[in-house]
Amino acid sequence: MAERILMTNGKLKVTDNPIIPFIEGDGVGRDIWKNAQAIFDKAVEVSYGGQRRIEWQEFLAGKKAFDKTGEWLPQETLEAIRESLVAIKGPLETPVGGGIRSLNVALRQELDLYACVRPVRYFEGVASPLKEPEKTDITIFRENTEDIYAGIEWEAGTVDVERVIAFFQTEMNVDKIRFPKSSSIGIKPISIEGSKRLIRSAIDYALKNNLKKVTLVHKGNIQKFTEGGFRKWGYEVAEEEYKEEMLAGRLEVNDIIADNFLQQILLNPEKFDVVALTNLNGDYASDALAAQVGGIGISPGANINYQTGHAIIKATHGTAPNIAGKNLVNPSSLLLSSVMMLEYMGWSDAANLITSAMEQAFSAGEATHDLARFMPEGKSLGTKEFGDRIISIIETIKSV
Repeated sequence: MAERILMTNGKLKVTDNPIIPFIEGDGVGRDIWKNAQAIFDKAVEVSYGGQRRIEWQEFLAGKKAFDKTGEWLPQETLEAIRESLVAIKGPLETPVGGGIRSLNVALRQELDLYACVRPVRYFEGVASPLKEPEKTDITIFRENTEDIYAGIEWEAGTVDVERVIAFFQTEMNVDKIRFPKSSSIGIKPISIEGSKRLIRSAIDYALKNNLKKVTLVHKGNIQKFTEGGFRKWGYEVAEEEYKEEMLAGRLEVNDIIADNFLQQILLNPEKFDVVALTNLNGDYASDALAAQVGGIGISPGANINYQTGHAIIKATHGTAPNIAGKNLVNPSSLLLSSVMMLEYMGWSDAANLITSAMEQAFSAGEATHDLARFMPEGKSLGTKEFGDRIISIIETIKSV
């Protein structure tokens, strides 16, 4: 009997037949989902001899939801994810001209998914601008609810921004707004609680996966109390809660200025294991690192609240409507995100099977066109053909 995943005493309780909501997604979402789901199911079936199986339940969000219900994010979808804890989604179209600023941001805020987790690694055979891309193996923990995601800003020339600037000038003695009559104003809140829970989760992840180095990335040399606070509070977490691990040499916490970090991931990516970043810095770094190993098309991601257990596993790219329905899109982002989901559930055998199959395909030059065209002897496969190839490799690996 299928049952929902539960959080008990701080740990996920996953039955052999868990219920997992999925959101197909807009644009290429349909192409990706129907092929990726077959791979998820095959990996689980083969890994556990049919003893485990995921009960998929579709819920709506994005354009598909709007067309059917008149809502971009139905309450039923939110409630289903709240109850089931773990969900997976394709790319979503965001309404233009009002309403929800971003459906992805709305989901994160509604469920307080404070950690955006993005593992970045290289697959042999995939083209890269780096000479030694295999040195890139970094997991990003990006704060997901504060900073620019708070969305606190006022447009230049409005009455509201005039009031804000007047308050700053008269009440707070701020005299450094260079052009007050033509400035827009934005505020980036970064809290002790928000920073510490993100950094704590990054450290726990590192220890669980036998990774030693956790690096705090910030711009504290300029913004002393927000970015600098993130750095300060990170060291406090390490010294107050992980002293034993640090003394034993199992954990090393350091920090780096954000601009230097973007330089060092090109020059010396092997210096980093797990990195914790504020929201905006994490946004830049996530896509920059993805570009080093093949692009966002093979970049996985998950939005997680490690305290409540809620997690939305996702494709990290957009809806790409120009290629929707043409059997061209690369499903690898969602596939690798499913690996994160399976690992999060404790189903590592199935996760490893998908990863191994993708390693074999890429090393043989077998990929969708976006990757194959840059491989020395690349063989371009359609979305379905690539999915079928991954399934055949999964079956072959397990039979050996």
